Parts: sequence; C-alpha cells; structure tokens
Amino acid sequence: MSHRHHAIDYVELSAPQLDTARAFYRTAFGWGFNDYGPGYASIQGPDGAEAGGLALDGPSTPLVILYSDDVDASRQAVVEAGGTVVREPYEFPGGRRFHFTDPAGNELAVWGPC
Repeated sequence: MSHRHHAIDYVELSAPQLDTARAFYRTAFGWGFNDYGPGYASIQGPDGAEAGGLALDGPSTPLVILYSDDVDASRQAVVEAGGTVVREPYEFPGGRRFHFTDPAGNELAVWGPC
C-alpha cells in the first residue's frame, strides 16, 4: 500500500461489540478484517487494501487519520497552525502516531513510520 504525505489515509470506527461490527460490515459491504489483537481489527475493503480499523475502545465518532513521512515535523506544523496535541506521539505495531484537535475541536490523528 502506498501512502501520500498529509493525505487522509485511514479511518477508525468505534466497535464496542467487535464481532457484531465485523459481521455487519462484512455482510453490508464485503469488507474483510485482520485482527491485531482482541480489541482491534483492521478494515480491508473489497479490493483487499487496508483502509481503516474497528477499535473496541475507539472514539465515539469516526477518527480520521492522516499519513506523514515525518510525524515529528507534522506535529510541529499542527501546533504552529493553532492545533492542540491531545496525545503525544507514541509507537504502535507498524509506526508512530499522535492525536490533535483542530481549532473547531475536531480530533484527528497523524501516523507514519518509526
């Protein structure tokens, strides 16, 4: 999968009942899933490309995630533009990520390589 710098890359959805959510999206849209543990499954669209995730303890609204070639530089750009970092960069299997709110209060995240 190729990622484009600062493009919308991924969307996470809350799934308090992960099995129910998987069944719904599989039946309604033909999505597949890759489990990354008991509380998280990546979403694979009909073409097999990973496009998002279902999180057992996910946000109450969909979380839009941008890709960055340089997570630290993107964090700095967010702060300089008037955004507020609400979760500092952290590592996860596959990369690093941070969360921020824009001036309107929308929470987004940015991820990239370690």
